[in-house]
Amino acid sequence: MARVVLPLEDRRLLGILFVLAGYFCFTVIDSCAKFLVQAGLPPMEVVFVRYAGQFILVSAIFLPTGPRDLVRTRNWQIELLRGLALLGSTILNFIAVVYLPLTVTSAISFTMPLILCVLSIPLLGETVGWRRWLAILAGFAGVLIIVQPGTAAFHPAVFLSLGCAVFTALYMLMTRKLAGVDSTRTQQVYASGVATVCIAPFAFGAFEWPSSPAAWFAFGMIGVAALVGHLFITTAHRYAPATVLAPFGYFQIIFMTAASWVLFNQPPSVWIYVGAPIVIGSGLYIWLRERQLAKAVVTEVTTQD
Repeated sequence: MARVVLPLEDRRLLGILFVLAGYFCFTVIDSCAKFLVQAGLPPMEVVFVRYAGQFILVSAIFLPTGPRDLVRTRNWQIELLRGLALLGSTILNFIAVVYLPLTVTSAISFTMPLILCVLSIPLLGETVGWRRWLAILAGFAGVLIIVQPGTAAFHPAVFLSLGCAVFTALYMLMTRKLAGVDSTRTQQVYASGVATVCIAPFAFGAFEWPSSPAAWFAFGMIGVAALVGHLFITTAHRYAPATVLAPFGYFQIIFMTAASWVLFNQPPSVWIYVGAPIVIGSGLYIWLRERQLAKAVVTEVTTQD
C-alpha cells in the first residue's frame, strides 16, 4: 500500500487553533493524572495507563495502514533514548503534581527552552551568546520567585518539576535528531511503546482499579488526551511553520491555571503573576534570538551563493 503524504498548507490561523487544542489536551493529561493519584492510584500505574492507552490507540489507528512502515526506524538508538526521556519527564511530572498546584508545575515547565538552550552546547555543539545567557539567568530567577525557596510556601517537589523540564529538553533534542529520519507516526509508536514496556513491571506491582465514575473517566481519558494532543500538535505544523506556532505554547499556563482553580481549588499565588511572566519572557526572547540568528545564517549563505 502506497503511503499517502499530506501536503503542507499555509493556513496559519487553523494551525494556531490546532496547536492550542493540543496544549489543552496536555492540560487534560496533567489534570487526569493529579486526580487519579489523589484518588489513591499509584503514580507509576497512572504513568502506565497514560502510555499504554496512547500506544493501543496509535497501534489501532495506524497499524492497518502499513505495519512495516510504522515500526521501521533508521535510528532505533535515538528512538529508545527519546522514549526514555519522555518517560522520565512524565514520571517526575506526575509525582510533582500531587504536591504542587498545576500553575506551579506548568510555570516551571516553561524553563524547558532555557534548559534546551544550555544542553545544546555540549550535545549539539551550538554556541550561546551573552544575551541568551542573560535570558537563561533571568528565567531561572523567575522560577525562584515562583517557588519561594526558604519560605513555608516552598516544597521540594519543585526539583521534580525542574527534573521534568530537563528530561523534556532531552526529549526535544532527540526529536530534532529524528527530524527527517523517522515519520511522526513512527516516533509516536516508539515513544509510547518504549514507555509502556519500561513502566509495566513497576505498574503491575501494586495495580489498583478506579473506585468511582469520575476516576474511571479520568482513567480512560488520559490516554485519549495524549494521543489526540500529539495528533493536534503534529497537524498544526502542517498548516503553519514552527516559528509561528512556538509562542502559543505559553497559552498552556492559562489552561493550567483554570484547571488548577476550577478542578482542584488551587488558585494561583501572587508570585505566579510575578515570576511566570519573567520565565515566559525569557523563553520568548531565546526563541526570537534564535530566529534572528537562523535568518542571519540563511542571508549569509545566500549572499555567498
